Amino acid sequence: MKKINLKNILKKTFKKKVKKNKITKKISKKKVNKKIIKTKKLKKKVEKISKENKTINTRENKQSNLKVIKNVEQKPEIKKIKTQGTEKKEFKVKDYVVYPKHGVGQITEIKKINIGNIDVETYILKFEKDKASGMVPINKQLHLRSLASVNQLNKCISILKSKPKIKRSMWSRRAQEYEAKISSGKIYDLAEVVRDLNKGDDLMVDQSYSERQLFEKAYERLLSEFQIILGITTEDTQKKLDKALKRNIESQSPKPIAQVTSQPTQDLEETAE
Repeated sequence: MKKINLKNILKKTFKKKVKKNKITKKISKKKVNKKIIKTKKLKKKVEKISKENKTINTRENKQSNLKVIKNVEQKPEIKKIKTQGTEKKEFKVKDYVVYPKHGVGQITEIKKINIGNIDVETYILKFEKDKASGMVPINKQLHLRSLASVNQLNKCISILKSKPKIKRSMWSRRAQEYEAKISSGKIYDLAEVVRDLNKGDDLMVDQSYSERQLFEKAYERLLSEFQIILGITTEDTQKKLDKALKRNIESQSPKPIAQVTSQPTQDLEETAE
């Protein structure tokens, strides 16, 4: 029988265990490294997802804010107003006032009117030439203009005496400009329109119907304001304006036709010859 050597057996067993332990340590390290790498990747993914979620949330918040704004714009709060805002009255009853679209008018009374359950205080104007009346709320009295001063009238006469400034553009465009000047209600603009469309002695020559209409409209408004400021008759004011424009209407009036009393056939024959 062979002798069993315990030392050798123990050495062999321990060597195997040490080798196994070394192998297990290497394997465990690899596993740990893999786990660390996985965790890092997971962290990166989580960060990306969180960023994406943040951007989505911000977009949703913006859209919700826009929706809220739209809803607010669509359904504004309506405040019920029963009375009009009080303002100082710049004009009194029996004052003459220039309303741009209709010319000179007189304030006949100040009246309160109920419009849509709102009490509105208005000026009631009367236009004698047009035989019409109108209403202007006191909170819109900025549209009205008081009559011009004597110095402004003198400047208007100097404008009428000056040379006309006619542009070389199309008549349709010039007509729009003249209409805008007339509807502005400014006295200097009216004087410029009258000066530019004036034909002097040859009033009916080279003047279209629309030109004549604009001229007469501006001329009448200027004449009515001059008449009220100077306090004279229409004939005298017309003479002053015509003198500044160098117009002689008396020379333009047609001569009376001579009445034929006898021998009409002989007169016709003489004219034929």
